[in-house]
Amino acid sequence: RTSITSRYETVYRSTTAQEEAALDVATAREADAALHLLQDASLGALTVYVVPETSSHLPQGINVYVGKHRSALVRAGGGLATLRTRLQQLTQVMSFTASSIAAALSDRLPDGQLGPDARRHLKSSLGYEITFSLLNPDPKSHAVDWDIEDAVNRYVQPVLDKLSLVANFSVDSQILYYAVLGVTPRFDKESSSFLLSAHSLPHVINPVEARLGSSAASLYPVLNFLLYVPERSHSPLYIQDKDGAPVSTNAFHSPRWGGIMVYNVETPASPQASLPLHVDVDMVRVMEVFLAQLRLLFGLSREELPPEFLLESPGNEGLANWELDRLLWAHTVENIATVSTTLTSLAQLLDKIGNIVIKDDVASEVYRAVTSAQSAMAKLAVGHLHSAFQASKEAVTSSERAFFDPSLLHLLYFPDDQKFAIYIPLFLPMAVPILLSLAKIVREARQRKKEPTKMD
Repeated sequence: RTSITSRYETVYRSTTAQEEAALDVATAREADAALHLLQDASLGALTVYVVPETSSHLPQGINVYVGKHRSALVRAGGGLATLRTRLQQLTQVMSFTASSIAAALSDRLPDGQLGPDARRHLKSSLGYEITFSLLNPDPKSHAVDWDIEDAVNRYVQPVLDKLSLVANFSVDSQILYYAVLGVTPRFDKESSSFLLSAHSLPHVINPVEARLGSSAASLYPVLNFLLYVPERSHSPLYIQDKDGAPVSTNAFHSPRWGGIMVYNVETPASPQASLPLHVDVDMVRVMEVFLAQLRLLFGLSREELPPEFLLESPGNEGLANWELDRLLWAHTVENIATVSTTLTSLAQLLDKIGNIVIKDDVASEVYRAVTSAQSAMAKLAVGHLHSAFQASKEAVTSSERAFFDPSLLHLLYFPDDQKFAIYIPLFLPMAVPILLSLAKIVREARQRKKEPTKMD
């Protein structure tokens, strides 16, 4: 029921002497790296440099270059109308859009207003736990060795350092033996391999999740990334898509849960090879898949771009600075909506209970949540993205403290009808003899009044 509008505050200026020097390089990538040091570092701000139509920075046929920081190069030419069109397309790529708002509020919008992947993204949270699991269902045949600690430090940690503005992260790993997928793959005679079809993939997760045990004692959402080494009797194992074609990564992901990658082991040339076979996992190939799935779970998938656009790869950091801004926008809007829902639910519950006592600390948390949410909306309106996100996090924390306060829980979960149902079986057996005695006393008193009084 709340309308959200977006507006852009645009400022035009000429390039400075330092920016001119930074642009005097051979490639757009070098220009992006040099201009990054001269840009406004505030979150949510974009700097667009209009370069001459004959500029050699952009390759032939490319009119817009999007860097991995907060800047872009746009080729001039075709008049102001063409330039305006390119700038509008650029803001659709690098900034917050209507589809981003719909994805952030996916749990509060009807299905007809959402795209097919709107509910794939993780819900906003103060923290996330990431668990990497190696599943070895046949340890008698395969002795699997994976250097997960080095892989996390080299490939995952730079991404988490970039995402530390969004939430807190913890990373765990485990090896599970004799853990099977729970779905029997189909043998294909033509390729002499086993196949997992797309319609059977949803049935893989539940049996495996029962073995993970990572979400049982977790306060935050858990992201599961599983590396499955097929048993020797079902090897090699390949995943098929809906059209029956093999999936190039041999992996699939589940929205808001994680992903599973099947890692096939090369069969030995000699059938007399001793078991178990020693397997060294290629962590570069595995981490490429897991990081791509991590981006999908956080809603950082690349949308289809016009053919004249060129996007720079974020490199080891995993995401560009402008992608981080989009993520902060989405989580800020979602946090504000979460606070509104939590406080509304709390007010409705408290209105139904007439004899409830609200302590001062609960009231102060409610006031603090409302104030922080209003502050977040005000800061969003003026473009202060970082402070708006921090205020929205404080609002979520305060609203949840108020909703789950121990002084309210026993009253929320024991309304008056439940109290009667609990206490009547206890007091009724005691009340029956007392009521009978009172009735007898009343009867005897009435009889005394009716008897005539003797007069001497």
